[in-house]
Amino acid sequence: MNVVMLSPGFPDDMPYFTRGLATVGARVFGVGDQPVQAIPEIARAALTDYLRVGNLWDEAKTVREVQEWMRGRSIDRVECLWEPGMVLAARMREAFGVPGLDVERSIAFRDKVRMKEVLAAAGVRVPGHARARTKAEVRAAVERFGFPAIVKPIAGAGSADTYRLDRKEDVEKALGALDHVSEVTVEEFIEGEEYTYDTISIDGTPAYDNVAWYRPKPLVARLNPWISAQAIALRDLERREIRVGRELGRRAITALGFESGMTHMEWFRNTAGEAVFGEIGGRAPGGRLTHLMNYACDLDLFRGWAEAVCHRRFSQPVDRRYNAAVVFKRAEGDGTIRRIEGLDGLLARYGEHVAHIDLVRVGEKRRDWRQVVTGDGWVVVRHPELETTLRMADQFGTDLRIYAA
Repeated sequence: MNVVMLSPGFPDDMPYFTRGLATVGARVFGVGDQPVQAIPEIARAALTDYLRVGNLWDEAKTVREVQEWMRGRSIDRVECLWEPGMVLAARMREAFGVPGLDVERSIAFRDKVRMKEVLAAAGVRVPGHARARTKAEVRAAVERFGFPAIVKPIAGAGSADTYRLDRKEDVEKALGALDHVSEVTVEEFIEGEEYTYDTISIDGTPAYDNVAWYRPKPLVARLNPWISAQAIALRDLERREIRVGRELGRRAITALGFESGMTHMEWFRNTAGEAVFGEIGGRAPGGRLTHLMNYACDLDLFRGWAEAVCHRRFSQPVDRRYNAAVVFKRAEGDGTIRRIEGLDGLLARYGEHVAHIDLVRVGEKRRDWRQVVTGDGWVVVRHPELETTLRMADQFGTDLRIYAA
């Protein structure tokens, strides 16, 4: 099987998916705008061939370049797990006549208003929402929904360029910060806990699924640099408050016509216990969630995804042994990392339950927490009991300290 993989080396998780394709027997033809030497070794070793294009986002030109490059070679799949490349992948599928999401359905995944229109028509509960291209339209939408409200890019991902609006002053401040965004959505603010619903689906049916709980909500973490944000891959998916989100997610996948691959959904359980749709991506989650799901079940979901898209099967047994928590650390201060405190004591106390540690090193520059979800490092802890997992995650959040100066 010949698979074209768009952006095989970026973002950080893409090399693992690229390697996954090779491990299930695919010949992987990478297309990206990085020089081949910049692609991480685990992806580079998995590639059969690589085409560097001048502008990956010139969709028509990139399709033509790939057609010329692959002349005389068949293509069975075109895959992209990075949000900005989804429509490009769809255009390439249409050009080569291969299965997968077409352009119309891909746009419904990318355009947050179109997405909610499709879901609302299918009876899926979504927040009130409005498209806005001008400042006047933003103000009118806020007037319609009242405070609090949310404003974010139509084609955004995660919580980037997302603002909570609690008063008129917040509206004007957000409008100034969003000058570079041509089109936004204004939405009703949903009070409640925020979760994910992540799947590897085959022909629209989840073969593997996961629910993760954000602690706190991503928007809160993004706006408060002192917070060590967490995501918890939950072991018990049969709890009633979780089941409602799984049901919602499956309905969303069906309504949007997703076929085979990974999906990442964000949803809310409001104060009435109702599941409310947030948004869904026809792609892998960011924020190291795929790694976290692996640690919760001792799986290789990078390979599992590749097997699903190439062979329409998921052969790994799913044993939900653990609740697993990822904790993202942010250094205190600016400049160069000077010291890391508390790690030895935490490992002495919880070492057998620590599945992964990846921290910046002393002497490295502090990372920009506004641009990098992982901040200055991430730690995964896991335990069969949820309360124990949460206690360990909180201890790593408070007792592990990274200092920069």
